[in-house]
Amino acid sequence: MNPQQLHIHETFSSLQGEGPHCGRPAFFIRLSGCVPPLCPWCDTKGAWQGGVRTRVSGLMEAVQGGGHSFVVITGGEPMLQWSQGLAALDQALYQAGIMVQYETSGKAGIPSGIRGEVVCSPKYLAGRWQLDDGALARADHCKLVACPESLPRIDELIRSQGLEPDRVWLMPQGAERAQQLQLLPILWEHCVRKGYRLSSRLHILAFDTKKGI
Repeated sequence: MNPQQLHIHETFSSLQGEGPHCGRPAFFIRLSGCVPPLCPWCDTKGAWQGGVRTRVSGLMEAVQGGGHSFVVITGGEPMLQWSQGLAALDQALYQAGIMVQYETSGKAGIPSGIRGEVVCSPKYLAGRWQLDDGALARADHCKLVACPESLPRIDELIRSQGLEPDRVWLMPQGAERAQQLQLLPILWEHCVRKGYRLSSRLHILAFDTKKGI
């Protein structure tokens, strides 16, 4: 039997820059492959396809060898590879006592039996939210990039999905520090009114447009 493998775009150690674990040291595993329609503003277009086939056992060795206790699995869209090896990695990390956070768009759904914490970041494209039915209900957190113009449709999404405001995180839109700083006060006030949580994009605040963080 062939060992289970995943298509990997990159792995690296850094800090989680967004969401409920913002600022926490992490080992990142970025899987390859995504679900059309693809986001034209994506900052990791290299992960849309391709990737290096990597054994689950090799990934576990990299995590444990680096002394990591927190792993972020992202993409691309990581859930595309659930049955190809991601389920096995999920189980192995759980058995090793390593906490896992998944970053997903929700386009490919969220599988049953997943052990890690799931952060779903829906994408608004072609006039609608690109989201598999039930994905938000199964996610632990909903994380959304926001600007003043997008706030009404974000509020409507949260209302229509029946999400508790405490599970919702807003982040400022923009890949430059100046844009982040301009939008943070606006989102701050909106979160106060709606009961949402506010997330910085810490890597942008720290390094501006520098890549590879």
